[in-house]
Order: sequence, then C-alpha cells, then structure tokens
Amino acid sequence: MKRLFSRRAFLRGSAATAGVLASKAILLEAQPLPRAIAPSDRVRFGIIGIGMQGSGLLAGAITIPGVECVAAADLYDGRHTLAKEITNNPSLPTTRHYQELLDRKDIDCIVAAVPDHWHKRVVVDACNAGKDIYCEKPMSHTVADGFAMVEAARKNNRIVQIGSQRVSSLLCDKARELYQTGAIGEVEMVELTLGRNDPTGAWEYPPPFDLSPETLDWDTWLNDAPKIPFNKYHFARWRCWKAYGTGVAGDLMVHLISGMLVTLGWNEVPRSATALGGIFRFNDGRDMPDFHTVLFDYHGIPVYVRLDLGCETPELARFMGPRGILDAGEYDLRHSPQVGVDTDPSYYSSGFPAKMREEYFKLWHAEHDPVLGKEPTHDDTLYHGHDWDDMRPHLNVFFQSVKSRKPVTEDAIFGNNAAIACHMANESYFRKKTVIWDEATRTIKS
Repeated sequence: MKRLFSRRAFLRGSAATAGVLASKAILLEAQPLPRAIAPSDRVRFGIIGIGMQGSGLLAGAITIPGVECVAAADLYDGRHTLAKEITNNPSLPTTRHYQELLDRKDIDCIVAAVPDHWHKRVVVDACNAGKDIYCEKPMSHTVADGFAMVEAARKNNRIVQIGSQRVSSLLCDKARELYQTGAIGEVEMVELTLGRNDPTGAWEYPPPFDLSPETLDWDTWLNDAPKIPFNKYHFARWRCWKAYGTGVAGDLMVHLISGMLVTLGWNEVPRSATALGGIFRFNDGRDMPDFHTVLFDYHGIPVYVRLDLGCETPELARFMGPRGILDAGEYDLRHSPQVGVDTDPSYYSSGFPAKMREEYFKLWHAEHDPVLGKEPTHDDTLYHGHDWDDMRPHLNVFFQSVKSRKPVTEDAIFGNNAAIACHMANESYFRKKTVIWDEATRTIKS
C-alpha cells in the first residue's frame, strides 16, 4: 500500500507556516593588545622548552608590547640557537638547566612548553621559587601530578595559567555569552569532534638531524620515565608514548574540553568516562591510540568526544539544547535557533480517514497559521572571529595578570579539572571499561 503522506512532505508542506529561513554574519572585533609600555612596567620572562610549541609561544610572546624574553632553557642545544634566532638576540642567555632561570631575580615569570611528564616538576619548582608560570596543556601527566601542582600554586600564592589558548578567544567568549543568555536553553548534550589524516598530524615528526647524546641531555630528558637507551624518535614524537605524554586526549581533547567548560560555565571533573579506540593506522611502535572516542557524564549531561588521526574532519564543538544549537569552530561560531514547536500539521494524521484529516488540517491552520505579512523568521547567525588557537591573547592574559595579580582565564584548578577528564579517557581506554571519578580519594576507579 502506498503511503498517502511522508514525513518529509509534511515538513515542507506549509511554507507560510514554517516562516522564512535567513542567516546573517557578524564580525567579532579582536581586542587590541596593550600599547607601548614604560621600561619600568615591562614583564621579563624566561622560557623553558623551545620546541614546536615553545618556539611558537616565544615568537608570539615577544610581539606583545611590554613583554621581554631574557633567558631560555632547553635540554637540546639546537634550541638554544633557535631561541636566539626567534628573539633576534645573539646574546640571549641560554642553558640546559632551567633552575638557573628560576634563580634569577630579574625574571618575573616563566613560560614552559615541555613534554607532559615534565609539567609537574617545572611548575612546582617555579612556584616554589616564587615565579608565576604559563604551562602548556594538558596541565598534568597523572592525576596525582595535577593536585601537587594545584597545591604548589596555592601554597606559594603564584599565578598558574594553563595553555588551552581558545578559552581566552573572542569566539569562546561569545559562545559563553550566548549560552548564558539562553540562546539554546539548558544544554542537553555536547559533541566534540576533531580528525586529522596525515603523519605530521599524528606526531610522526622528523627528528633534528644533529640529535645525539652529545647535543641532548637524554638521561635528564627521561625524567621519571623508564630508563632506555637514546632514541631520537621518543624525543621528537614523545606524544606517541604513555611514558611521556597523554595521547590524543592530552594533545587534542583537552582543548575541546577546556572550551566546553568555559562556554557552559562549568569547572568540574566528569562523573564517568567510557572509551573505545585503538591503533588503526599509525602502528609505528606507539602505545597511545590513534583513534579515541569517549562518552563522559558531566552531572548527568552526556558529552561525546571523537578524536581521529586517520580521517580528517573539521574541529567542532556542538552544544545542543531545546532552543537551538551552537556550533563552535576555529574561526566561526554559528547559532541556529529552534522554536521547538510544530510548524506544520502532524504527519501522524496520515493515519486518519480523509474527512477527519481534512477537519484536523482546517482546525490546525486556524489555530497556528501566522497573520499574512507577519510570518516569523528563524535566523542563523554566524559570528566570524580571530583564530581561537592564536596563543597571543591567552599569553597576554597571563602577562597582564603577572602585573595586576588578577585571576587568569585558566588557572591551576580549572586546568586540573580539564586534565583529569583526559586521564579518565585514557584510563577507560587502557582498562577497557567505564571509569568513575572518586572525589573523596581523588582517584579514578573502575
């Protein structure tokens, strides 16, 4: 028997009732960086770690007026040369021993971009030395490390800013504003997705040509990781191994989680995490997955995360509520409102006899059709903004806080909560079962 009506036909049946779909674009104007600063009011920083991320932080930081790099530390000698090249200062003091930077009285703060298994040591040492510190994400390599870092910041009254830079972006700020003013109602689900499809995106970085035990302090670089012979790939591609990094969770998920927490005004650890994944494409000796999916429970709200190194997809944070959707991406934020009401007669009426169906149609239109000329519009609004992964606005928040002592966007407590979500995702993957957060013991349990 052929159906009289389809759902699709019903939904497109009454253009007058459905209203007019429109869209508009708004450009978010970037906040200007500070103007020229008096020499007496300058912030002088030392940088620890001048690799891929650290070199970008250094190059960005020195473009901020009133900020000066006065020393650099790295265990690989080639990066001493790089730091001098970036700062255009052949006389820039460089060292393999970061403690020398912490001991200097003329250094106000530290910027650190070191492997995850070094975060606790550098942050705790900096706080104990009386230095504020900007530390790259994820905040910690283990749950215990994170709480030790929080305590060091608290005990020494130090500013700690974690480097998930999008939380200081205009796009993230606009997303938070829209959500707080009820643009989508109370969120009922979040989807966070990101996919790459190239070896560099999967951390198969080319090691420096001159890397050797002579140019790199290998034993020190291992820190508390298992002692193994010199391995140039472990140095360049440390994110691939659990001993040094936190995988796609700590490299990619932490950005998405941090942006979500700021947008929704949350600052907490998820109740539980259930993960699936594996090594599907990059079977190069790594022990961290190249595909990782996670379902979190944040106080009853499901948060789904998909991270893939074998298929490229746009980076997207989608917030869904009864009044619409917010889609946040690297350069754009789209608000798609939904009225949440029937805009046509119910397709259930296709099961009515013809006379009854006609009567229902007549009644429905009499009660719901808008006045001619006053049909509603349902506008999508697209906000264009500056790259939410530009590090300079986030660095500027830190440097201004060093001077003013005002709170930063992403302090140690916030950074720790975001990092714990990543640890839960990894623990669920390795344990092959759902894990929960036990606040009483501050541990992840199966």
